[in-house]
Amino acid sequence: MYDRIYVCHTFYHVYVACLKEFYIGGNGGASLVLSKMSNKFGSMVERAKTCGIFDEVFEYDEKEDTFFPELKKYKTDSGNIAVNMLRRMKFCKLFGKLQEQYVPVDFSKYKDIYVFCDSDPIGYYLSYKKIKYHAVEDGLDCIRYYDTARYDNRGHFKIKAWMAKMGFIFIQNGYGKYCIDMEVNNISVLPYPCDKYVELPRKTLTDRLTSEEKEKMLKLFVEDIDGLNRKLFSQRESDKTILVLSEPLCDLTVREKIFSDIIEQYGQIDGKKAAVIIKQHPRDLLDYKNIFKEAVVLDGSFPMEMLNFIDGLKFDRLVSVYTVVDSIKFVDEKIYLGDDFMDLYEAPEIHRQNEAITD
Repeated sequence: MYDRIYVCHTFYHVYVACLKEFYIGGNGGASLVLSKMSNKFGSMVERAKTCGIFDEVFEYDEKEDTFFPELKKYKTDSGNIAVNMLRRMKFCKLFGKLQEQYVPVDFSKYKDIYVFCDSDPIGYYLSYKKIKYHAVEDGLDCIRYYDTARYDNRGHFKIKAWMAKMGFIFIQNGYGKYCIDMEVNNISVLPYPCDKYVELPRKTLTDRLTSEEKEKMLKLFVEDIDGLNRKLFSQRESDKTILVLSEPLCDLTVREKIFSDIIEQYGQIDGKKAAVIIKQHPRDLLDYKNIFKEAVVLDGSFPMEMLNFIDGLKFDRLVSVYTVVDSIKFVDEKIYLGDDFMDLYEAPEIHRQNEAITD
């Protein structure tokens, strides 16, 4: 029996997995699973194998439900809630079964399984196999802004939650029968309760980091630390600096408009044009380097939290649309734009998910 295994879908997930492993104080015994479904981890895979944090690293060719044509009939709305629920029960079981051939490790051999974003197929698989696990929030306070469990199951939620609790269907984020608990950063900011929520503030994990642990994480996430430092400090001669966090919002044409407007509106500080650095999101495919030629563009191969570990780094302003920036320490002013800003670019119902929750 092995000790721990972490199932990660994004660079941020791996970041938190590292924090948790340092916090637990494990001297080996932890494994890391990197899902290839929604994120390209690239060269970080090999660095993860030698970073000294995890004993084993597995890549997981996780498959979405659309990959399996036999599942389509179970997602068709019949117009009858009873029929729909029977179809959903069959869907959940079959989806987990179909996923099994792609799972790279025997999860039953681990004492503790930590799954980031169990709404992904891995959640269905563990439920199908009746393997208990710990869920971990997808992003910092993400449920506060988008409660995916309640939004995806709006309409008769209490009935659906009970069915998930009994194991008839699967619901993510602490509602599934085999989910032991759902770890979140701050319970007090979450608009809806869940009996399985447990709080472990990210600040608790980061404040205790040693210099050696920070160095290990930088080596894990940043392939060329000297090149990154050159980019970060190339604008030091400028009086003012602004960091813009990109996100995969809307289509590429609208996205270009969004970030052009952000730079135009917030790129002046105290009447002076600020030097602009754009931190690209891993899933954002907009060509920022060619579109914003005056900006310094950081690639998306590491979580923005890594910048907290770089000595002497400071920005006057940071602008984010939806990325929660509470953990960032190296800026004087943080601007979170949110739903009101996005209303200008797309229909509000597309991004105001929590407002659609009625039960």
